[in-house]
Amino acid sequence: MEIMETIKTRNGLFKFFGITLFAQAVTSLVGGSIFLGPFDSNEITDASLRVMADSTQVAYISILLQMITGIVIIMLGVAMYRVAGHKGKTIAVTALGLYIFEAVLLAVGQVFVFGLVQVSQIYSISGDANLLVLGKVLLSCRGFAGEMAMIPFGVGAILFYYLLMKAEVLPKWLALWGLITVPLILVCVPLATFGIETSFALLIPYVPFEFFTGIYILIKYRNKKVEE
Repeated sequence: MEIMETIKTRNGLFKFFGITLFAQAVTSLVGGSIFLGPFDSNEITDASLRVMADSTQVAYISILLQMITGIVIIMLGVAMYRVAGHKGKTIAVTALGLYIFEAVLLAVGQVFVFGLVQVSQIYSISGDANLLVLGKVLLSCRGFAGEMAMIPFGVGAILFYYLLMKAEVLPKWLALWGLITVPLILVCVPLATFGIETSFALLIPYVPFEFFTGIYILIKYRNKKVEE
């Protein structure tokens, strides 16, 4: 009976891992790409601020989803720590700390987005040109926080994927997919912050990884028999 309960708990933990991995990928994509809309602009102009002021509800939905993403990132880090941490305690603790740091940076970025929303609303009423400068600063800070978050994410992901491969939670080919592609995110995205542009094509190989891996884990452990 104890063995059966242990297996059930183990399978539940793996399902939690799959759900959080997939959920993090979805909320990040939706909140960052679909709902952000006019706030995805790299320029602050009279026209863009007025469009932002007319898209307040969309922006708030985006902010909420990104905040949820931050929470899910921490949950994902805890899940990976639980399923693979026994293969390297120090490495796992370090990776979890980096995931928490990533979540904090993403949350800070959303504070700047919220401030940008307020600036756009005030500007639509007053037309104060000084608010254009403030808007540019807030947009830059938001971009900086989000792009710098890829550093703790990248390092933490490399550590976790290594442990997942070592613990045989993921097949070697799948773990290697993450280990080979995530360094491109780690390097290319922060470089863009400092004006060093890289090809977007370098980021594409990692994009489906979290979706695919989350689905893989859920399918693999969906119908695991207790007697296994």
